[in-house]
Amino acid sequence: MTDRRGRGRPRDPETDTAILRAALELFIEGGVEGTSMEQIAKRAGVGKLTVYRRWSTKEDLIAQAVEQTVSADLVPSPADIAELDPQQIIEGVIEAAAQMTASPAFRALVARMMGAAVSHPQLMEVYWRHHVLPRRELATALLRRAQQDGTVAADADLDVLIDMMAGAVTWRVLQPNPPDAAGMLDYLKSVYRQVGLYRPAPSS
Repeated sequence: MTDRRGRGRPRDPETDTAILRAALELFIEGGVEGTSMEQIAKRAGVGKLTVYRRWSTKEDLIAQAVEQTVSADLVPSPADIAELDPQQIIEGVIEAAAQMTASPAFRALVARMMGAAVSHPQLMEVYWRHHVLPRRELATALLRRAQQDGTVAADADLDVLIDMMAGAVTWRVLQPNPPDAAGMLDYLKSVYRQVGLYRPAPSS
């Protein structure tokens, strides 16, 4: 995101929200090719200069709009990783993660991002730098904590494990008949169990 605020009035968060929502909707509807700063401004009900004062390129804007769709509540903080058992962290977010990944909007978003990786590498570069890498660092810290606890193999390649988890979800939501929220919850539990981050409760 490019923030070019001057010394004038503070930015209106409602305007930011409207612009980000418009950018996300247009990206899902038409991809990068079908999205322009002018269209975003029109749908958000603001002037084009209002958009450009906040984001210098549509790639920056779309990348942040995509990032906004993933709730901050789904990403553990460094403090959580240091203080909580990995199982507690997973249990705290897994139901919300299942709801999000089972939604049609998320499925459409994943499809658009996959297509843009080749046709518009600048968008993927911005998204990777600002969204993916920070989350991979947190995932690595979580897996290291699990290694210390003995639930993840000490010699496991953590980059590969992260790719496996992310790739599993991506593949599952893009299949012709993706699971609903309940099905996705079961699938996520299975994925995390295979990695070593989730242990099912013992049957009574």
